[in-house]
Amino acid sequence: MTGLLAAYDAQLRGDAELDGAEGVRRFGPVTVGVFPGGSGFASYRDLAGAGERRIRSLVRDVAAHFAAQPDVRTAEWKTRGHDAAPGLAAALLEAGFAPEDEESVMLGEASALAGDVPVPPGVTLREIRAEHDILAMEEMQGRVFGDPDWQSRAARTVARVASGADIVLWIAESEGQVISAGRLEPVAGTEFAGIWGGATLPEWRGRGVYRAVTARRAHAALQRGIRYLHSDSTEFSRPILERSGLRKYTTTTPYVWTRAS
Repeated sequence: MTGLLAAYDAQLRGDAELDGAEGVRRFGPVTVGVFPGGSGFASYRDLAGAGERRIRSLVRDVAAHFAAQPDVRTAEWKTRGHDAAPGLAAALLEAGFAPEDEESVMLGEASALAGDVPVPPGVTLREIRAEHDILAMEEMQGRVFGDPDWQSRAARTVARVASGADIVLWIAESEGQVISAGRLEPVAGTEFAGIWGGATLPEWRGRGVYRAVTARRAHAALQRGIRYLHSDSTEFSRPILERSGLRKYTTTTPYVWTRAS
């Protein structure tokens, strides 16, 4: 295992992924909790040494834990491609978890992305915190991702910013319209920050806009003394991050349990 992947496992998995969750408890190596809004989450640094029988038992216990809480609407068990976890996928399916799309885990030095990236004429970049800007950003991202519930996500983002959360939001605009956006989320107590929510309108892709938004977020990370960036990337953003200097170290596949209506 490379040093950077080892740092990712040590610093960003387990308890770090449950920061802000309520009702945190452990089932052996697995830590679980519930985030505001009723989203359960299960995380662990590794399952080394656990055989299929033990893994099946852990999955059943975690699923039963979430099912016993009426306020939990969905729950995610986030797998990684480099884990030694025999029978995990089958156990999750058996317990009612469904896989979502596989994504690439991108890791690298923030300095690799913090270059001066030019943007097309008429495009401006700026950091935002005002509610109306956040709503415009989230509406654009909702269109790009096909998310009909973008207003709920926008409300959560507005509340986080108002509470003073260390979250950095950047947008690109043309003629007053948000055309690209993304956020930076420093992970307290680690050398990492996540770059999330990257979205660009289809007609603006391939013109350097998203790379420029990413560069601004990388600058913000360096200003905070953050060394590394990480991102779970779709095939839209992976090539852009690779060109900027991040590398695909592993994959992640979320398995999601949803309470029956």
